[in-house]
Amino acid sequence: MKTSARNQFPGIVESVTLGPVNAEVVLKVADGVHLSAIITKRSAEFLGLAEGVPATALVKSSFVILAKDGEIGKTSARNVLRGTIARRVDGVVSTEYALDVGGGLHLVAVVTKGSADDLVLDVGDKAVALIKAPHIILAVE
Repeated sequence: MKTSARNQFPGIVESVTLGPVNAEVVLKVADGVHLSAIITKRSAEFLGLAEGVPATALVKSSFVILAKDGEIGKTSARNVLRGTIARRVDGVVSTEYALDVGGGLHLVAVVTKGSADDLVLDVGDKAVALIKAPHIILAVE
């Protein structure tokens, strides 16, 4: 499978909570790194998602919200990943960050140049990435 999503994290389903319309799927992508996705119940059933099933989480880099570690309060985002900025590439319109979240994983976030200027995040800085659970797409082979 090829996709334009910059963030592709293979993992193992740890849990599936089915509701009448939606399902919450928790995917372990590395030791200590879990992603929660909200998908439709029908999609969870169609994909055959259950505990122990391999799946891949896909996250567009533009869906990732960045903040300096310690500068966020309570939030409704289900996925809060802490790490260290490993790479920063400044462009004319946008800036790309790679956040080392542990377990050998890097989460890529693309923010506008203006936001990057306001954040003042550089390589080596501690940061937090927020991803809303409905913004995660799940795939199986």
